[in-house]
Amino acid sequence: MKTKIKSKANPKAELLNKTVEHIDITSFDARPIIEQMADMSFTSRDLANATAIYNRMLADPDCTIILTLAGSTSAGGCMKLYADLIRYNMVDAVVATGASIVDMDFFEALGFKHYQGSPFVDDRKLRDLYIDRIYDTYIDEEELQACDNAICQLADSLTPKPYSSRAFIKEMGRWLSKGKAKKEDSLVQLALERDVPVFCPAFTDSSAGFGLVLHQAENPKKHLTIDSIADFRELTEIKIEAGATGLLMIGGGVPKNFAQDTVVCAEILGEEVEMHKYAVQITVADSRDGACSSSTLKEACSWGKVDVAYEQMVFAEAGSVLPLLASDAYHRGHWKKRRAKKLAKLFG
Repeated sequence: MKTKIKSKANPKAELLNKTVEHIDITSFDARPIIEQMADMSFTSRDLANATAIYNRMLADPDCTIILTLAGSTSAGGCMKLYADLIRYNMVDAVVATGASIVDMDFFEALGFKHYQGSPFVDDRKLRDLYIDRIYDTYIDEEELQACDNAICQLADSLTPKPYSSRAFIKEMGRWLSKGKAKKEDSLVQLALERDVPVFCPAFTDSSAGFGLVLHQAENPKKHLTIDSIADFRELTEIKIEAGATGLLMIGGGVPKNFAQDTVVCAEILGEEVEMHKYAVQITVADSRDGACSSSTLKEACSWGKVDVAYEQMVFAEAGSVLPLLASDAYHRGHWKKRRAKKLAKLFG
């Protein structure tokens, strides 16, 4: 049931009156749907094949699974889904945009919400009301700035030195666990508790960036910094340690390329590693401009990044198909036999 906010008889409250609720993949069994989709064509069959590949990753005892997140599916209703992948040991590491981790997950952990809205609205009116829009989803800008300030407060409390985004996000989880969380089981806090490392290679392109700018401005001679090179090195260390790896990629962009590039980086460091053994990408990006959010998976093989034995592109809006894939995998239950990798322990 949608949570409704009591109207305060003002235009802003009237627009922010219905929260986005996050889908629960444990509440329904998508296996019969996926099984029938396997006998269909087009995107339906692609999704069924992608689901089979993801289940193969989960059933492979040697496979380390890396989830990459780009886009706004977390704000759009998939936030619990991603947290549940960590809760049920269905992913071993996460590479995401700063927005997914900070503006969406950490933001809601502080007790704030995303709201159902409309793309057919006067955006100048929204600006006047301090409402930010992600297509048909609204965010209260005043609450987002409170999130920025929370990041600044956290940074002020830490030893001023360089941090990888993984190390800083770990501190975000610790900060929430010390009584700051208003919502239980955020991805950030679950990742801390399950020893799942979370990387944001473009961390400052988010509320974290605003908060850290404020931190530096207020502490010009003694402040922390985010070391993106350490991010690359640490994720490459995971690839070297892991051996066989599988990628579940939502969207593309920096998180996808960052995770794929670990194979090449390992080679540069003189380590022989195999290409990512499994790969699934769900995206609406087009390959005809030479991009497709960091190339198609077959193209990535030419760079030595992804093997083509078990790969599947799914061209669909992720929020509409990912719940089916994840629900199918949850109910098939391969995760129950997986050994938790606890990769965050690699870094102390």
